[in-house]
Amino acid sequence: MAGIGFELRKLLRKDTLLGLIRAYAYAGVISSGPWVLSIIGILIIGIFSLGMVVPDLAVTQFQVTVTYLIAGSLVLTGIVQLAFTRFCADRSFEQREDLILPNFGGVTVLVTLIAGCLSLLIALFLFPAQSILFRVLLVASFVVLSNIWIATVFLSGMKQYKAILWLYALGYTVTVLAALLLRFMDLEGLLLGFLLGQVTLLGGMLVLIIRGYPALTIVSFDMFSGKYLYPSLMLVGFFYNAGVWADKAMFWFYSGTGSDVIGPLRASLIYDIPVFLSYLSLIPGMAVFLVRVETDFVEHYSNFYDAVREGGSLAYIEEQRNQMVFVIRQGIFQILKIQAISALLLMVTGEQIFAALGISDLYLPLLKVQLIATALQVVFLAIINVFCYLDQRRMLVLLTGLFMVLNILFTGISLYLGPQFFGFGFLLALAVCVLLGLWLVNRKMGELEYITFMLH
Repeated sequence: MAGIGFELRKLLRKDTLLGLIRAYAYAGVISSGPWVLSIIGILIIGIFSLGMVVPDLAVTQFQVTVTYLIAGSLVLTGIVQLAFTRFCADRSFEQREDLILPNFGGVTVLVTLIAGCLSLLIALFLFPAQSILFRVLLVASFVVLSNIWIATVFLSGMKQYKAILWLYALGYTVTVLAALLLRFMDLEGLLLGFLLGQVTLLGGMLVLIIRGYPALTIVSFDMFSGKYLYPSLMLVGFFYNAGVWADKAMFWFYSGTGSDVIGPLRASLIYDIPVFLSYLSLIPGMAVFLVRVETDFVEHYSNFYDAVREGGSLAYIEEQRNQMVFVIRQGIFQILKIQAISALLLMVTGEQIFAALGISDLYLPLLKVQLIATALQVVFLAIINVFCYLDQRRMLVLLTGLFMVLNILFTGISLYLGPQFFGFGFLLALAVCVLLGLWLVNRKMGELEYITFMLH
């Protein structure tokens, strides 16, 4: 499913500054996905709506509602996202791509039903004081976002990077403009604008997917048969996404750091803004991950296993193994280097950004901690990616499960110790998992020939 990386690399071969910028710009947008862009959209809507939406509280309520919608939909769809990616990759390898689109339809139907029922119950019983329109928009937005996360599975596999970029630009332009035009309706207007933009994005993604894959039927549930389903990958998807949001949720609902916003939803001003600003630094690192790590690694990975299947020489097989190790090390070094640069830029400009947003510079130390954590998160994603390719599902369950548990444990300790330790829970959890992951990757790569020939 790394097809788009090879297309982007063609831009790099032009060996021009413009080609370099274009390749990494495309990669940054595609790899970061809609969720980072959602953060940007939410911030823009909030900035332009303050003072114009009455009351101002409606802007905060909108931002918090959308944050919960993104978090909830990511955790829910994380259960099937990796398993579905594996299904698509396997069918592509078998040259049975006619099964991909029908099963996308099946996954979409299932996700829509579960997301719809879950959000409907939440809207009915947890938001009794809110308008009917708000509840309808809540349910619709949750369903649309959940389907967007499933559709993003195809983005890396589709080679239409220009179309994807324009689609994102259209989707988020509609999101911001519609929200600003409808802000006279207060909270419901902002949420309706957000929904219209996400529907535009999802509709465009569906067009690209349907055009890109052949199909004889519309809906199929083959993926959920015992033959194709990978419960371990479902656990990995849940553990990772739940782990990413665990510290945020703990800060929201801890009495000393969180406050009520709308219905049962709470927010933590002291934690949320630095965290979400730090996530903007993900974009350069994710671009490097897509163009360098995934693409270069996949090339040598494919050569290695092709040689194994086709009876290549042991010297050639070892060479490709060594190249994979080299690419992993170089890729992680490049990710850390580019993340360090983007983190330093945000650290230097953080005070000005906070002043522009009307935020106290007391939050700057937390921003610095989160920027380091974000850099480690990209490295952690690269490690997860390597283990996915090596089909080391036990390692994946171990690493992501440990990440979730440690984040909850360390964040709980940081909340107990006080403000000077805020953010270190997430950072330490990632640091432990990255160090363990790097050691395990090094060990597995050293045993790769033995595992390939003796255990399969």
